[in-house]
Amino acid sequence: MGHLDRVTQQPDVMGGKACIRGMRVTVGMIVNQIGVGHSIDEVLVDFPYLEREDILQALRYAAWRAEEHEVVLATA
Repeated sequence: MGHLDRVTQQPDVMGGKACIRGMRVTVGMIVNQIGVGHSIDEVLVDFPYLEREDILQALRYAAWRAEEHEVVLATA
């Protein structure tokens, strides 16, 4: 499992959901965008403050969680 330094979790940000770099952008929101058929490039256009690695780490985190593994997240 790769390093997940862009996925953060803070109780006071989005109710403690996994977010990207402490922003109010949840992993779930990114996964949903990809799941409904948007490409990574389309997500980057819609959310210009995100970077490609943010999206890739969100997808890796979601896949990891789907396998029911515990992951220690970085704090922002």
